[in-house]
Amino acid sequence: MKKSFRSGFVAVLGRPNAGKSTFVNRLVGQKVAIVTSRPQTTRNRILGIVNRAQAQVVLIDTPGIHRASSVLGRQMMAEVTQALEGIDLMVVMIDATSGLTAGDRLAFEHARAFRGPVFLLLNKIDRVPKPALLPLIESCSKEFAFTEVIPVSALTGDGVELALERFIAHLPEGEPYFPQDQFTDQPERFLAGEIVREKVMTSTRQEVPHAVAVRVEAFEESEKLIRIRAIISVERDGQKGILIGRGGERLKAIGTAAREELEEILGVKIFLELRVKVEHEWRQDARIVQQLDWRRQLERIGNSE
Repeated sequence: MKKSFRSGFVAVLGRPNAGKSTFVNRLVGQKVAIVTSRPQTTRNRILGIVNRAQAQVVLIDTPGIHRASSVLGRQMMAEVTQALEGIDLMVVMIDATSGLTAGDRLAFEHARAFRGPVFLLLNKIDRVPKPALLPLIESCSKEFAFTEVIPVSALTGDGVELALERFIAHLPEGEPYFPQDQFTDQPERFLAGEIVREKVMTSTRQEVPHAVAVRVEAFEESEKLIRIRAIISVERDGQKGILIGRGGERLKAIGTAAREELEEILGVKIFLELRVKVEHEWRQDARIVQQLDWRRQLERIGNSE
């Protein structure tokens, strides 16, 4: 290992729908976090590992920062706090199309508490006239003295590699934390549940997307096939009807879309069985919310062995 090799952990923070997951996925070159147009899609912190010739950057995608009013929301904000433990660099991402918002200022509060380099990324510059960026940069710089400010478009890739290069320049020298062929820390079982949830969120409207949780009950692997059985939880009977659709058409379409994407990601045939279950006000049920955190599930398994 050459002395010039650099490695470290970079937490990506921002308000909901700022584009954090799209940014992480683009740099990793693999889908490690689901992406929808709905705010608060990401519920857990997710690691995306970026390997370059002389560096390994471990990006931590985090839930959108907001003022939590439910058990689920409070767990999401706890995920943000935990993501900041032991990091080497912090990135605050804002949606340049929205200007500086109260949600962005919540993220700045985390930046003020961090003793290390903090980058500001102005995302979605493909949708903003360049002259509008300078006043936004000035407004943000009055809030906090960022180490660097970089305009990017996570969607088109503009400025993304430059941001990565600047991250690497501020990371410490050291050996990689993960094998070179690894691109995330999350189990395939968890990824399968997230892909199903993404398809639910993109195929439904109004209150249904945020009332949905997906738990994988069975994940059975063989050489040529993975059998997955998952429960989609909703909070009301009406939401169950919407999700299933007339004659089961919507649920079938969700299952097909999820299965096809999982086959592409995992490189093996998938048999996917989905069932919809009503669990009233599950977002306020700590027992159910904790079941959505795969790290806690692994801890419980380890403690029981």
